[in-house]
Amino acid sequence: MSVLYLAFQTDDRTSRMAKLQKSGAHVVVAEPRWPGFFELAKREKPYAIAIDFSEAPSHSLETADYLSKAKETKETALFLLRVPTDRLEAVQKRLPQATVTTEQELSGRLAEMEREAEARAREKKEAAAAAKKAARAANAAAKAAAAGKPLKPAAPPAKAPAKAKPAASAGKKKPAAKKSAPPRKAQTNPKKKK
Repeated sequence: MSVLYLAFQTDDRTSRMAKLQKSGAHVVVAEPRWPGFFELAKREKPYAIAIDFSEAPSHSLETADYLSKAKETKETALFLLRVPTDRLEAVQKRLPQATVTTEQELSGRLAEMEREAEARAREKKEAAAAAKKAARAANAAAKAAAAGKPLKPAAPPAKAPAKAKPAASAGKKKPAAKKSAPPRKAQTNPKKKK
């Protein structure tokens, strides 16, 4: 997983990128030039995109707008850095899902997102291992059944609990047993005799 940092090449870009890397995130840097930034975003599949507005804010706004609407990146967290105050209202109106932030705030947020991404990856790995184990067991059971070998049960079947006998009450008579009716004789059909 990575973070895509889009900023034009300036003397400050390397130091700004280093601030973001302190979060522990893998930061991929590119300029916001078409189609390079989009091809990179499709290839990297970042969990966050940060766009620096310090150089060419109109161009950065168009880049952010495109990324927020593209099928491949519309669910990705979008962070905007150094948005000029005169463009802030237009940016918020056009990109309500984007977060305007500073490098320090973004670094803290990326550290949190990185921990969450690691936890999700660990859960996926554990689920995949459990599924693989279950598939191996099912495969072994199928092979054993095909070979005609009885399967060993994992645990013996549980026995049904014994019914409790009612306690005899002292001084009470037992009810008399019903007499059964004598068995019926089979009736023969007189017409069948010949």
